[in-house]
Amino acid sequence: MLEAILDKLRITDLNPMQAAALAAAEQQDVVLLAPTGSGKTLGFLLPLLKRLQPAMPGVQALVLVPTRELALQIEQVFRQMGTGFGVTCFYGGHATRTERSALGNPPAVVVGTPGRIAFHLREKNLIGTPVHTLILDEFDKSLEFGFEAEMQFIIQELPQVTRRLLTSATAMAAIPLFTQVQNPVLINFLQDTPSTPDLAVKIVPVAAGDKATSLFRLLCKIGNKPTLVFCNQRDAVEELSQFLNQKKLDHGVFHGGLEQPDRERALLKFRNGTYHLLLSTDLASRGLDIPEIENVIHYELTNAETYLHRNGRTARMHAKGTAYVLVQPGQKPAYLPESLATELLPTQVVLPPPSPWETVYLNAGKKDKISKGDVAGFLLQKNFLQKEELGLIYLQDYVTFAAVSRKKADALIQKLQNEKIKNKKVKLGRAK
Repeated sequence: MLEAILDKLRITDLNPMQAAALAAAEQQDVVLLAPTGSGKTLGFLLPLLKRLQPAMPGVQALVLVPTRELALQIEQVFRQMGTGFGVTCFYGGHATRTERSALGNPPAVVVGTPGRIAFHLREKNLIGTPVHTLILDEFDKSLEFGFEAEMQFIIQELPQVTRRLLTSATAMAAIPLFTQVQNPVLINFLQDTPSTPDLAVKIVPVAAGDKATSLFRLLCKIGNKPTLVFCNQRDAVEELSQFLNQKKLDHGVFHGGLEQPDRERALLKFRNGTYHLLLSTDLASRGLDIPEIENVIHYELTNAETYLHRNGRTARMHAKGTAYVLVQPGQKPAYLPESLATELLPTQVVLPPPSPWETVYLNAGKKDKISKGDVAGFLLQKNFLQKEELGLIYLQDYVTFAAVSRKKADALIQKLQNEKIKNKKVKLGRAK
């Protein structure tokens, strides 16, 4: 079964951390410490799978996460594993009516943010009694976001839990008593696994008041390589976005002030290559699974711990990456090594060409009983679009997004406007 799951995930072997977590699957409580980007999601989903029982009714496992994006990511990975067990995802900004409907026939696994899970427990939509396994993923981040009260309430509503697994990218002096984690097996890969494998760090000297222009010149030099730019505040992200829009440099933005659908679209467009550049707050520094990022840019400086988490977005799973740190005179932080390479910026810049991909949407999704294969067949019919011109397909409850050739996007929308998927006429358009 393990081999089949890895094949579906296109993974050859488990890494040492994942293997150690799987070996501890029979232990009552486990604390898993590993760096950002090391594959902790699979590190807890594989042991969980050993405990799920096909004939058992109700929700068997609850996974609590600090962000909506991480919840969606875990749900997607579990579905890709093809276990035969149901999974659903609850988070703020998602319709509670849809979530209540999903609990009418409870899945084996529920993934969600503490606030939304607490809501469903209070409303009696979710019954905690059958739950035997609790996973607290990125637990330190949930505490940092102020979810302690919600998590404490949730845990009190799960009287039959026999196994708790807590994951974190940072070590904690003590595990709070409310978690009810007792005598856990500690799996600690924070020291044994480098947090920045194959990572080159470069300094970009910036003159006072010239930071945005320097960033633009750096981005033009980098070209169309997947790049994540970190700012400290959402206002800085929006201000920088306006500047790059004036320069006609295509990009996406991601921060907590956006509506959930806008955040999801920004991430999926970055994943599918519609954007090569994403501007973000530190909301994107933890938990998000975007393994192909080649460059991280620290547009604004931060503390040592957050600096490491930002860098963990690149050089992942044996890939190489580069972190650029924009530094004004006299502002170099103490956590940076003394001897770092300096990145020289060009005086003449050439704007990178637009991505070859565009994202289109269809007004049908998982709740309409369609699959990625159905969507691919729909988009490839009439042989107008070739297989190599169809990229990633992402299904949501009532809408589906797909990457298609930018050159053919408009014509494709016109050609397929009156076509059907499973006898349902669907609307096709560009995703805004």
